[in-house]
Amino acid sequence: MSQEQVLHDTFTLERDYPVHPKKVFEAFADVNVKAKWWGFDPNDENHTIDFRVGGRELSRGGPPGGPVFTFDATYHDIVQDERMIYSYRMLMDDRPISVSLTTVEIAEHGDGTRLRLTEHGAYFDPADGPEIRSGGTGELLDNLGRVLAGTGS
Repeated sequence: MSQEQVLHDTFTLERDYPVHPKKVFEAFADVNVKAKWWGFDPNDENHTIDFRVGGRELSRGGPPGGPVFTFDATYHDIVQDERMIYSYRMLMDDRPISVSLTTVEIAEHGDGTRLRLTEHGAYFDPADGPEIRSGGTGELLDNLGRVLAGTGS
């Protein structure tokens, strides 16, 4: 039986937002706000958030006709308005394609907030990898910026 080699990588993304850190933190903790920048219906049972240490976040979806991607996260550390650390598995059609540990740091910066996200990933599948993950995460953080600025849905 052949085993694919695991690819390890770490990336860090930073974004500045023109709002107080409390608003940025809430955008991760509140399913209704997160739905706006992740692009899902907050009433859909495929997207749940139990935002507490030991809590779980689950999000399933994908393009019409598949594949279905699953983000299955567990929160390990939460400091109100400052930090969250979570690990997650990413699955494609119920097949694991990666596992990551992510730290999100939120701090006052000038008149707004600087967010720093650092992710350590182990990628099992050529359909996933550091460039794809970093790019997708960057797009989500840009969506968050539009929502916080009042120009996104």
